[in-house]
Amino acid sequence: MHYMESTKDTLQRFLFENISIRGELTQLHKSWQAIIENHDYPPVVRDVLAQMLVAGVLLAATLKFKGRIILQIQGKGALPLVVAECSSEQAIRGLAHYSQDIKKDSLKNLVGKGQLAITLETENKTERYQSIVELVGNSVADAIEHYLVTSEQLPTRLWLSANDDTAAGLLIQKLPHESVDEENIHRVQTDEDGWNRVEQLSATIRDDELLDLDAAEVIHRLYHEEDVRVFEFEPVFFRCSCSKQRVANMLRGLGEKEVHSIIEDEKVISIHCEFCNHQYDFDAVDATQLFSDSILPDGSATQH
Repeated sequence: MHYMESTKDTLQRFLFENISIRGELTQLHKSWQAIIENHDYPPVVRDVLAQMLVAGVLLAATLKFKGRIILQIQGKGALPLVVAECSSEQAIRGLAHYSQDIKKDSLKNLVGKGQLAITLETENKTERYQSIVELVGNSVADAIEHYLVTSEQLPTRLWLSANDDTAAGLLIQKLPHESVDEENIHRVQTDEDGWNRVEQLSATIRDDELLDLDAAEVIHRLYHEEDVRVFEFEPVFFRCSCSKQRVANMLRGLGEKEVHSIIEDEKVISIHCEFCNHQYDFDAVDATQLFSDSILPDGSATQH
């Protein structure tokens, strides 16, 4: 096995050479801290959001186009909404809504009767695919494994962990034979126990190892007896796609009369981004500029 040095805030892909299985491992630290630094999430909410974000990174790695994946859990319990987004470039953001009396419990009990929605969207938003399934299981990993078996028919296992400092996850997925090199297809077909063996090896991972050890160490510790190809790691980072220009376009959509009416009553229009906690304020001067011939300079997305 040849493996590379890795660091946190990365996605590490690997492939079993003679078995039709791929793997991914991600560890989030600074990117995760950037998401929660302006939100006072209770530990139970923080952990669910962290695991959703990790799952988003692992699933986004399978995208075959430039765009993003959006994972959303929605219900009517103490945790009615959790959203995690990850782009094909591994830019993440996320948020959660919760009631103040929330207490530690299984995911199913926290959310209540709920749904898991997974949305795939191309970069230019010309194509959008969404799949919604009933929320099944007591953890984020359970819910997503159920979704993948139901909608993708690809056996997949996930191990997700989080603490105050780090969020991490491991994914293994059985690949269709057509994705395997022709020269290896015979060996793949004869290794009938490959999936069970890799699944059992993966299940020995402990939370502290997944969170604290370097990705290369984790892969070596789990699969040192297997023939594994490890690719160069990819950076993961927090980026919110909000911008003053996007807010301005939204206000233009309301219409000049409506915007001026709101400002007349409120003196200022304040738009708050729940993902990054940034606030955009528009006063009477800004409103006049919105609907004048001059256009606001194109604002870039908020980056952290």
